[in-house]
Amino acid sequence: MDEARAAELEAADPLPSLRDEFCVPPWPDGSQPEWAYLAGNSLGLEPRAARAVLEDELDEWARLGVEGWFESREPWLEYAGSLRTSVGRLVGAAPDEIAVMNTLTVNLHLLMASFYRPTRKRFRILIDDSAFPSDSYAVQSQAALHGLDPAASVVRVPIDDVLDSIEREGDSLALALLPGVNYLTGQVLDVAAITAAVQGVGAVAAWDLAHAIGNVPVSLHDAGADFAVWCHYKYVNGGPGAPGGAFVHERHGSRLELPRLAGWWGNDPAERFRMEPDFVPRPGAEGWAVSTPPVLALAPLRASLEQFDRIGLDALRARSQRLTAYLEELLDEVARSRRMGVITPRDPAARGCQLSVSCEGARALAASLRSEHGVVCDFREPDVLRFAPTPLYNTYDDCRRVAVALLDVLEPCG
Repeated sequence: MDEARAAELEAADPLPSLRDEFCVPPWPDGSQPEWAYLAGNSLGLEPRAARAVLEDELDEWARLGVEGWFESREPWLEYAGSLRTSVGRLVGAAPDEIAVMNTLTVNLHLLMASFYRPTRKRFRILIDDSAFPSDSYAVQSQAALHGLDPAASVVRVPIDDVLDSIEREGDSLALALLPGVNYLTGQVLDVAAITAAVQGVGAVAAWDLAHAIGNVPVSLHDAGADFAVWCHYKYVNGGPGAPGGAFVHERHGSRLELPRLAGWWGNDPAERFRMEPDFVPRPGAEGWAVSTPPVLALAPLRASLEQFDRIGLDALRARSQRLTAYLEELLDEVARSRRMGVITPRDPAARGCQLSVSCEGARALAASLRSEHGVVCDFREPDVLRFAPTPLYNTYDDCRRVAVALLDVLEPCG
């Protein structure tokens, strides 16, 4: 695990790390280097600029009070709306197809209220059998709300069997909810091909992009996806519990007659302050907004999006693939003498910036990696450690430290 080679690779990389622009946690006693933080697929690090952006809004609140909604430097009335262009670039969508609001599962429920309209014949929801639990809870409860048996209505399939399963379900399928990137293994799904297959049998194509946004290029508009939801606190570094986002394709956004769970912020801005009792939805994805946007919670997201706008996702994706390939090389070296195996696809195009490792006693190992080596990763049941070499702030030396630490904490083979 050559430290000099890691330094050479870092120096030669066409896109230097932006690590200095982030708050990387130090070891608590200060006796060791800062953490090798490879848990950005769970919670991204804080951009240093986030504090100043948040303090600006606090200052505006102090200076203007309620008038900040109209007179702030970035008027709060359209604060969430002002982020749509930047967010749209990360998911391949026009600004009017984007709403920055709520959190992922709340948005999923709001959109399923419109797009999951089961009939006696067409009522099934397809998800992958390793779907993130919140997605499972959401689709089961939506089926139950329609008086259906979730066990009969929700079809769980292996992620590699998705296309065949769509064809098998055929005209019984009402909606498919699938991940742009599988949270457990880091596998990338083909959004365009799967969307075409779902719509080809007459169903709605929905996407959970929690592990895709800010990680891999996605083209929701061109793929024709019906809707998508995501969070901004993983690779987009918007902060813990940051407001999420939603996409509604423009062909649906112009259908103002679509049923929805209505609220104050989805009303047409031209009508909103007339205080009329009847809801008039605004066109586009923001017609599904419900509540007043949390300006202070959105401020750190603005700082993060500035970084993505400055660097560009394509350049970040290229650095991500280089970092991940280096980590893969090191993990393969570890696996020759230690009890572990990489479960993430080997094809660089078929994975994001994540390598998942299966090993016995993974929960305890994650704790040892952190306490003994300052390597922070993510544990998932039953036996998976997830390492995310995030291109904005992770370095080749972070990857090297992962391998050195695993050699120390893992049991030798045979």
